[in-house]
Amino acid sequence: MQAYFNKYAPAATLALFRVIFGMMLFLSICRFWAKGWISDLYILPKFHFTFYGFEFIRPLGEWTYVLFAICAVAACLVALGIFYRFAAIMLFLSFTYIELIDKSTYLNHYYFVSMVSFMLIFLPAHASFSVDAYRNKRLLADQVPSWCIDSIRLLVCIIYFYAGLAKLNSDWLLHALPLKIWLPAKNDLPLIGSLFNYKWTPYFFSWAGCLYDLSIGFLLWNKKTRPYAFVSVIIFHVLTAVLFPIGMFPYIMIATALVFFPGEFHQKVIDMICFALNLPIQFIRPKRSYIVSSISKPFLLAVFALFFIFQIAFPFRYLLYSDELFWTEEGYRFSWRVMLMEKAGYTQFTVMDASGKKQIVNNNDFLTRLQEKMMSTQPDMILQYAHMLRDHYAAAGFDSPQVYVDSYVALNGRMGRPMIDPAIDLAKQTDSFQHKSWIIPFNDEIKGL
Repeated sequence: MQAYFNKYAPAATLALFRVIFGMMLFLSICRFWAKGWISDLYILPKFHFTFYGFEFIRPLGEWTYVLFAICAVAACLVALGIFYRFAAIMLFLSFTYIELIDKSTYLNHYYFVSMVSFMLIFLPAHASFSVDAYRNKRLLADQVPSWCIDSIRLLVCIIYFYAGLAKLNSDWLLHALPLKIWLPAKNDLPLIGSLFNYKWTPYFFSWAGCLYDLSIGFLLWNKKTRPYAFVSVIIFHVLTAVLFPIGMFPYIMIATALVFFPGEFHQKVIDMICFALNLPIQFIRPKRSYIVSSISKPFLLAVFALFFIFQIAFPFRYLLYSDELFWTEEGYRFSWRVMLMEKAGYTQFTVMDASGKKQIVNNNDFLTRLQEKMMSTQPDMILQYAHMLRDHYAAAGFDSPQVYVDSYVALNGRMGRPMIDPAIDLAKQTDSFQHKSWIIPFNDEIKGL
């Protein structure tokens, strides 16, 4: 073990990853800004669904543009390696703050970006091919500890493998759901669209996707299978980008897969860039190793050990809950479960008080279309919304408002069924990590992990 932590590898791998990750994130933020999503998702909504335990994260109004600007600048500074440590910290804090403003915008790839940004704070990704290293020759190095590169590889492997484990369920493998619902709607695509009219196609995609996720990390890590694995990464994520509107994530994952290639490959890329920029050979190949001090090394190893223990254990918290995970979604987020279900819901809230006042709520008065769609299938968001309605109508003159909901949800093509007990006053229920007893049991079984 000691020999492994004393082993070194070309710093070019970490440097090129830093550049690509930073620039792709910068472009993603610019795309977000250009499409008007900052206003649509974070400024215009009257109410925001906070994450449990992070209620202190509040929307910033028009200052949200400043937050996104900070994030964009930080991403650019990380890519260039300017004031790297400070920029990495600001990137992690600003992006994670954005991610936590509203639960209705949660996506696994936002979580991935936050986790990588956190790791970059502690990794010497600026030791090579950075402005910091150009200005400070004591920082400049062309070798970094191997574990620094392997830590990123390990995170990628965990993400893929856990996504594959999540697909080991009867809906995905035996019934090809939800792909059986989604793919026929794409039959107008050129070249491949006609394939989606065949009954076997969703099953093929389901099994291929599961096998891909379970194996791709190992295949990328293995020298002999790496080129073929990378081709499959490109095919898989390009198909994903064509079929599903999930933004920059497929391209980020394609670029991230390059971290598995040997350092010589990354060094050649950097050599070409440096040659084009006419940078001195001493900057390209300083023939120096980055030394982690004996004081900071135990701290860094402890941070990464705790980080990976969390990444391995936290996705399994769903085992603490008895009902169907896809139904209650207790333990669903932050567990690398990607596009596993199709849920559609209908919720009608009724607010009343002891004096006889009664109001049928029009959700459009309080929520955006996206927020209502996400809220209607997720019990914790239904509870949050009920509490907001309680406070709103209390301010409007209702005496100790009671909030009830008629909620019907269809999961993976099943008939809609009640999700929330309509006799329970949600105004009196509290949110916690405990099982929500007011969720009506699924009374069906999806076998698997």
